[in-house]
Amino acid sequence: MATGSPEAAVTRADLELLLLIRHFELALLDLFGRGELNGTTHTCLGQEYVPVALTPLLQPDDYVFSNHRGHGHYLARYQDPEGLLAEIMGREGAICSGVGGSQHILRDRYLSTGVQGESLPVAAGVALHLRGTGALACVYIGDGTWGEGSVYEALNLASLWNLPLLVIVENNGIAQSTPTTCQLAGTIRDRAHAFGIRHHGVTSIDLTEIRSQIAPLITSVRTDSHPLVIEFATHRLGPHSKGDDTRPPDQVRHLPDWYRQVQPTPLFAQADEAARTRIAAIVGEVSARPLSRWSACG
Repeated sequence: MATGSPEAAVTRADLELLLLIRHFELALLDLFGRGELNGTTHTCLGQEYVPVALTPLLQPDDYVFSNHRGHGHYLARYQDPEGLLAEIMGREGAICSGVGGSQHILRDRYLSTGVQGESLPVAAGVALHLRGTGALACVYIGDGTWGEGSVYEALNLASLWNLPLLVIVENNGIAQSTPTTCQLAGTIRDRAHAFGIRHHGVTSIDLTEIRSQIAPLITSVRTDSHPLVIEFATHRLGPHSKGDDTRPPDQVRHLPDWYRQVQPTPLFAQADEAARTRIAAIVGEVSARPLSRWSACG
């Protein structure tokens, strides 16, 4: 379970980024409910602090591989809600001309895919290319993805070849509608250790505390070229996708939420309203754009 109290040390920049992601995701659910989105969407409500914590620890030369629940990963990397919303809505200015949608994004050294577990072998290949450069490949996966064989094939080679591979596990305790305890034998820690790969568990939601724990570990991935698994015990506050949540409402309501815990922060009220207003304006502006056009020739 995620623990800690982030309000004491949260900076304005961190708070603004957290709130940007939160209100972006809430806007997506609203747009989907009104029939204004094509395709599917998976929000990261409750998990926003994970990529925000990593933001200052990742460098421009690093590669980032995301998954189906990756809006927060992209926004933490680029702070580009306009481009991402245009991509999801299929409007001009979209990151990938509207053909990638919510799950399949390619920009510079960032790639997301909705095919669970398959980004990890690709990240391992990129990490092989990066070995000795000081850069790393960072890949986000969930607890449910540990049921995919490709995860173990990639971890085997990452350990065997001493690859600068950083695996971020967002363990929200549920895979679609199945509790992790019902589908994962043993622990993620022991599975990493089976390949001789270091594992570090994070239970705090305090960004300063998280960074103090993992910064030296991530530095060692760069300098020593050894893979690392960092497992965040987090919580998914929204449904798996855009449908109804299968969990009892009371259970979801009582899950820890960084948003509630930062509300006592003096900066909160102003920053929250600013983020809400900004996202509303972006929704209006992007919705009014013409449909995007894709050409195989670019």
